[in-house]
Amino acid sequence: MEEIALNVEERDGRGKGPARRLRQSGKIPGVFYGPKRGVTPLAIDGKEFTSHVSNLEGSHLIRFRSPVADLQQKVALVREVQVHPVSGDVIHVDFYEVDLTQRLQVSVPLHFVGKAAGTTDGGILQPIIREIEVECLPSDIPQYIEVDVSALAIHDAIHVADLQMPPNVTAVFETNEAVVTVLPPTVEEVKAAEPVEGAVEGAAEAAAAPAEAGEQPKKETKETKETKGA
Repeated sequence: MEEIALNVEERDGRGKGPARRLRQSGKIPGVFYGPKRGVTPLAIDGKEFTSHVSNLEGSHLIRFRSPVADLQQKVALVREVQVHPVSGDVIHVDFYEVDLTQRLQVSVPLHFVGKAAGTTDGGILQPIIREIEVECLPSDIPQYIEVDVSALAIHDAIHVADLQMPPNVTAVFETNEAVVTVLPPTVEEVKAAEPVEGAVEGAAEAAAAPAEAGEQPKKETKETKETKGA
């Protein structure tokens, strides 16, 4: 794996006040720690970190350049980057010291390539995980792991056991865990409205009602009037 050089200094003072003044001077506060060392407060070149490190995907080895002997040529991984919620500026970075002779666990992004066969039938490609935990030597950390989805039909899936891992790299995930699948197309069925029981009878009665209502009362004839008068 290619190493990225980064200028760092040891900083004095901790807390919000010193950190704010450090940012105003164009530097980023951070810390450097590891299994064999305590926590060392750092001052990082802001422009250099933003242009060379902050936009990188995955895990990358950082080699320090520093006037401080205890930091010079140390190798680290970025463990955490804190970003301002409004401006999006990097406001703090955690670096973890690594031993180049010891295997370690890191997260590596997955890159899905190809067009799944099932998508031509209306299926939907659905990634389930987008990065995977692996174990390897620091120098063997892959930038990403490629996943070819071309052969996937609807309902097919690729599992961790199916991944083509680089040499000397081992997946830490369960081997039967699904990585990506092709879902069937979603079609909303619209059922024809069924007649409600009694609706036909009600309609018949409603149709008959106007006919009955339309019957006019019989007019009284002259004979009828005479009979009534008798």
